[in-house]
Amino acid sequence: MRSDLLGYIHGIAQNEGFQLIKSNAVDDHIHLLLRTKPIHAPSDIARKIKTNSSRWIHETYPDLRDFSWQNGFGVFSVSESAVKDVVAYIETQEQHHRRMPFAEEYRLFLEKHKVEYDREHYLD
Repeated sequence: MRSDLLGYIHGIAQNEGFQLIKSNAVDDHIHLLLRTKPIHAPSDIARKIKTNSSRWIHETYPDLRDFSWQNGFGVFSVSESAVKDVVAYIETQEQHHRRMPFAEEYRLFLEKHKVEYDREHYLD
């Protein structure tokens, strides 16, 4: 299902005018590297991808009718000079998270970059 889902999300991005540069999914999260125009608000991008992909999952995989994305999401801008490194990071998600669980990595990332977050609900 993973590759089908990522392909479907790629189609959503194209239909909405976003350029999907790289995507990957593991069991508990996905990474999408998108190039967008300033008119696209991050919350609108996340809503469109989550809403449309959820509908597709429910229609395509009836046994996953209880599936839902978490309420929140993380958005980080990336300079053009860092795109190659971010692509490499996204490509190696499965190996990377064998060494460090996503929840821990995300928490450390937020702290390193001094992003305020609710320690009890940052993955909601």
